[in-house]
This record gives sequence, C-alpha cells and structure tokens, in this order.
Amino acid sequence: MAVKFIKISVVYFVIGVCIGMYMSMTEKFAFTPVHVHINLLGWMSMALAGLIYVGFPAAAETTLAKVHFWLHNISLPIMMIGLAFLVSGVENAGPAVAAGGTLMVLGIILFAINILKNVKN
Repeated sequence: MAVKFIKISVVYFVIGVCIGMYMSMTEKFAFTPVHVHINLLGWMSMALAGLIYVGFPAAAETTLAKVHFWLHNISLPIMMIGLAFLVSGVENAGPAVAAGGTLMVLGIILFAINILKNVKN
C-alpha cells in the first residue's frame, strides 16, 4: 500500500499545482479552497501515509490500509468537485461536499486506528 499511496499523492500534487497555476494566470482565486484541500489531503496527507507505511510495513499490509486508501481516493474527488461547484455558485453542491467530507473523515479515522494498532517499536 505504501507505493500506491505515494504514487497517487503525486497525481494529486500535479492537480493541485495546476489549479494554482490556473488561478495565478487568470488572477481568479475562487478555487483556492479546492487547491488547498487537494494539496493538503491529496498530496501531503497521502504522501505522509505512504512514507509511514514504508517505515511500518505491517500496518501497510492490513485491510485497514486498503480501506483507508479507497475511502480517501473516492471521497476526495467527490468533495473537491462538490467544493468547486459550491464556490462557483452552485448552492445545491453542498451535499457532495458533506458526503465526501464525511467519507474522508471516516478514512482518516481508520488510518489512525491502523497506526495505533499496528505501528510498534
């Protein structure tokens, strides 16, 4: 799972940087929340999870790690697409942000449980 987390984090990094470049070039910054969340929850959080799993392979081999990976990668696009619509003025996009955010929190809680349970000296 470590390699999967690291590789997908780089994809989110490219997406986040491209959104930032678009905003800079157009001088329109409405998508700042999307840019920030993709970089934080996509790039940084997933890269760190991958590096943690490199250091603690027993945790990486669990079902919890797999479920965390998939929840993270299903929820983040849902939440970010919803947020992009929301900041663009589509008021009924709120449920997508809420659903994606709820799944994201669940995935992060599972990651925390996995680390607390399976990372040992």
